[in-house]
Amino acid sequence: MSSAYSLDVYMKKVFKVIGYFFLGLLALLLLVFVGSAIFINTSPQFGADPEGERLARISTSIHFKEGKFENEVPTKAGEDGDLGKILTDFFTAEHTIPEEALPTKYGEGANLHLDSVAYLTWFGHSSFLLEIDGMNILLDPMLGENAAPVFFFGQRFPFKKPIDFSLIPDRIDAVIYSHDHYDHLDYPTVERIKDRVAHFYMPLGMGAHFESWGIEADRITELDWWENAESGLLNFVATPARHFSGRGLTNRDKTFWASWVIEGKHQKLFFSGDGGYFKGFKEIGDKYGPFDFTMMECGQYNTQWAQIHMMPEETVQAHLDLKGKVMMPIHWGAFNLAPHAWKDPIERARKKAQELRAKMFTPIVGERFAVSDSMLSEDWWSAIE
Repeated sequence: MSSAYSLDVYMKKVFKVIGYFFLGLLALLLLVFVGSAIFINTSPQFGADPEGERLARISTSIHFKEGKFENEVPTKAGEDGDLGKILTDFFTAEHTIPEEALPTKYGEGANLHLDSVAYLTWFGHSSFLLEIDGMNILLDPMLGENAAPVFFFGQRFPFKKPIDFSLIPDRIDAVIYSHDHYDHLDYPTVERIKDRVAHFYMPLGMGAHFESWGIEADRITELDWWENAESGLLNFVATPARHFSGRGLTNRDKTFWASWVIEGKHQKLFFSGDGGYFKGFKEIGDKYGPFDFTMMECGQYNTQWAQIHMMPEETVQAHLDLKGKVMMPIHWGAFNLAPHAWKDPIERARKKAQELRAKMFTPIVGERFAVSDSMLSEDWWSAIE
């Protein structure tokens, strides 16, 4: 047997093995693709896209163009960023998760119920229970364990006590949502509270998700920017934000996003939702300010997506643009969704607030507090690694 023949047989075997490898790889990729498609199309947490009358209505919005919602100013959501740098930042970032369980104060704090004062309980990240003018309102109630549609991503930080659901009233007069990302719109939370909720308020298009989850259309109000809805003594105004939306692979910007003005009989609050810094804060402040209390996004930022998430220094400036009296940094202290140290947002915001003489309030998760000009807080995170 010649050496040439042996080499030819050997090479045929090599190519056969290589062929089997690529065939197996192709089969694996196909399996992943089909499995993902089945998961997305059969899992309820992905919600639904606007269609029919809802799509016809949102198509009349000046902010909806060519089948998608747009920001007031040109905005990049990180899609043009350096993917290699983004991945490197995520894998090399340090102290992104607390090394010890964070404190909670469920059931502690203010125990008064004055009609002239708003009371808030923070559940971490951007989730609140607001008690104002005799009404119980939830803001972006993300009370689940994962800020993602899968269990292995976006896990909640460790806390000394889990969320105390007994603090959620049996009667919830309103739930307000800023947009449909998983760290703000949590399907398990919706399932848990929906039968107690009188009415849901949200930006345009989001109602499709809620109707797919069995919530009647007459309990859903969707608003465009600058539109308002009244409930009891309250006025809810959907105001501009600089962000984006989407819960699946193909529905980017199919629903809208917003910040919110909550006008009560005695006090006025602002809830930022998510978004980058832009001139809209000053416009809102000029039209609806001053605000007794602002809840301002401060976390999950990176230079690669700076136009859709404010840096902490911008958070403080936005509060001043709004003519706010007291600011609370939110969107931090619960999830690791960006490559920065977990307490970097609050420390940077505190430094800037001191520099600009802005009053900042920082409660512990679960603590019920009253909105007033004399609010006092401690730097509870400083001793935690």
